[in-house]
Amino acid sequence: MSLPLRLNRALEKLPVYLPGKPISEVARELGLDPQSIIKLASNENPLGPSPKAMEAIQRAIPEINIYPDGSSHRLKKRISEKLDIPTNCISFGNGSNELLELIAHAVLQPGDECVMSQYCFAIYPIVTRLSNAEIITVPAKDYRNDLEAMLKAITPKTQIVFLANPNNPTGTFLTQEELGDFIDRVPERTLIVLDEAYTEYHESPPDFLPLIREGKKSNLVICRTFSKIYGLAGLRIGFSLACPEFTQALEKVREAFNTNSLAQEAALAALDDVEFLEKARRVNNEGLAYLQGEFDEMGLEYVRSYANFVLVKTGNGSRVFEELQRAGIIVRPVNNYGLPEWIRITVGIPEQNQRVIQALKRILPTLAQA
Repeated sequence: MSLPLRLNRALEKLPVYLPGKPISEVARELGLDPQSIIKLASNENPLGPSPKAMEAIQRAIPEINIYPDGSSHRLKKRISEKLDIPTNCISFGNGSNELLELIAHAVLQPGDECVMSQYCFAIYPIVTRLSNAEIITVPAKDYRNDLEAMLKAITPKTQIVFLANPNNPTGTFLTQEELGDFIDRVPERTLIVLDEAYTEYHESPPDFLPLIREGKKSNLVICRTFSKIYGLAGLRIGFSLACPEFTQALEKVREAFNTNSLAQEAALAALDDVEFLEKARRVNNEGLAYLQGEFDEMGLEYVRSYANFVLVKTGNGSRVFEELQRAGIIVRPVNNYGLPEWIRITVGIPEQNQRVIQALKRILPTLAQA
């Protein structure tokens, strides 16, 4: 049935973002016991949420009949204290995904250009196309963002440069020096969107907050999330850090009450759960070392990761994904990123990591003989 109304023309070329399959869907499709399935597809924290966050949610439940704080005042104040950033430099989104869309709404007009790397997070081209802007894709170099090439791709039409560090889906990492030089050389008329969704997995990550804190870069916005190391993906809450003028622009395009009260309370508690954060970082580092060590022994090519996942070349990625699903293991095929021979595996707890390695050792030889 055709629609009698006109849709936004941008939708004609707009891909649908495909999230990792939930456990319930895989169980239903394959007739498996949900309790037997492990999900290593969406870069979620395998330890679950912060215990302090869960306690905060329980305390907040009796008041969910009341609209949430539309300005996230308490959470904003706590982030301001923790990061030494003025409150008027902080904005919140329904996950950092929404913030990326809000940034596009605030900046882009038809005919504008956005520069991004070949293996960039899938949301960057989606929000660009939704704004009827043009995507300028820069080939990666050894699966890393080629910063020199990205700088050369910037033209007077370039309104945004999207960059993630660590990068998703490759897990590659840019140093303070590399990224600092890049930020210095991007023209002031071009907004730099620095996506730091995985930055907390590093004890001493690159730090560009002083550029915002001291008012040195009005064309820099940093996006962070509570979905990854803090384990709050299901609550959908993230935040941006930028100069007051740009933050005010985001506030104008942000929906009222876009972050719910449970998410705000959980995030507030999770921020101060240092013990949980350190445990999550340690478990992830040990899991990364194990997985990458096993891939070395198996002779599998992989991209050295600095996040909570590993991109590994397995041959037919879709087929390996399907076989692993039959074994009750959900990983992420990355065909949509132009990597049909690869899969992305989230780092799990030790038993989950061992299980996926054992399954790969069983599956890959069989597929090679087929």
